[in-house]
Amino acid sequence: MTHGLPSGGVEITEAEAQGRWAAAWSPAEVAERLAGVSAPWYVAGGWAVDLFLGGRTRAHSDLEIAVPAARFGEVRDRFPGFVFDVVASDRVWELTPEVADLTHQTWLRDPSTGNFLVDVFREPHDGPTWICRRDPSIRLPYADVVRRTPDGIPYLAPELALLFKAKATRPKDQRDFDGALALMDDRQRRTLAGLLARAHPGHVWLTTLRAHGG
Repeated sequence: MTHGLPSGGVEITEAEAQGRWAAAWSPAEVAERLAGVSAPWYVAGGWAVDLFLGGRTRAHSDLEIAVPAARFGEVRDRFPGFVFDVVASDRVWELTPEVADLTHQTWLRDPSTGNFLVDVFREPHDGPTWICRRDPSIRLPYADVVRRTPDGIPYLAPELALLFKAKATRPKDQRDFDGALALMDDRQRRTLAGLLARAHPGHVWLTTLRAHGG
């Protein structure tokens, strides 16, 4: 959620951002750097779906992870020598207390190259309870939110990753939905259907989910 924007910041075009994300880290690289962090962080977005599927199925323009907002410092401490930026309305500010609440998005930047490496979402929560950024009435224990690959990389449960993707339903979101649907079990499909009916009534994916027992 974006509040009143302060003066300053640096304008960044979509094309420039895409170029500077070309060197984004992989989930494995981030997991290695965050090994031992006790905060319940996880890979989000399209990479979360690919981790659920067991391998990379498409190109990714960036890497998104999420952490409870109050525990962001635990992640930040793992990246000495790097810079965190806040991004809102096509402008970038270096992260300071004054701009921290502009948005949930925090881009990690390599100051030596200007490249962006990982987008850290500072997510709402109530202690150990995850709160959905899109619909705060959706609250779950982190045990129901975070899944892990066989080698231990934490990722957002597919039914929740797809809930976030449902808002835009871009071609890549549709591809992620189609790919995940075949591997999701009946409980996951029912959960996604219930969440979609609540957050996005009438969504096109509901018909497909119901046809598959969701």
